Amino acid sequence: MPKVIAEISARHIHLSEKDLFFLFGKAYLLKKQNSLSQPGEFAAKETLTVKAKKNSFPKVRIIGPIRKETQVELSVSDCIFLGVKPVLNLSGDLKNSSAITLIGPKGILKLKKGTIVAKRHLHLSKKDAQKWALKNKQKVKVKISGSRAMLLEEVIVRVGDFQTRLHLDTDEANAAGIKNKQKVLLEI
Repeated sequence: MPKVIAEISARHIHLSEKDLFFLFGKAYLLKKQNSLSQPGEFAAKETLTVKAKKNSFPKVRIIGPIRKETQVELSVSDCIFLGVKPVLNLSGDLKNSSAITLIGPKGILKLKKGTIVAKRHLHLSKKDAQKWALKNKQKVKVKISGSRAMLLEEVIVRVGDFQTRLHLDTDEANAAGIKNKQKVLLEI
């Protein structure tokens, strides 16, 4: 069984160019705080307040670069705290996603859709996909060892120009006792 690195994905925001300009000002460019493992992706210095019916989270990190559509990724626990319906989708799939409000330095944006709980997924390089005979959107299992050992099923493979990494949200990682960058076993 091959080992892969698990990364914990905390709540974050992906912005469209239109929404970035509305929240921060015309022609605004995100400032890179640090690079992330996936090529071209970075944690921006900028944050926003995410607000819903019951509560809000200040200083939610924006992930760059800009995207076609604005998306807010939360854990199920975050959704419960905020009073948002948790919709489990692959990142980028906003079908039936929940409404939320984003508060920035230049405006307040009330999104009618865009909030999801990202499905657990495995970013897989084309080389590793070929080596392990895995295809895009295939489902695999991941075995986690330790005092809170568990088998994660329904892990969706995403093949592309990626670094091979397993992405879990904070709820999943905490339930399994996983530390960021810990190696886990992929069951093929």
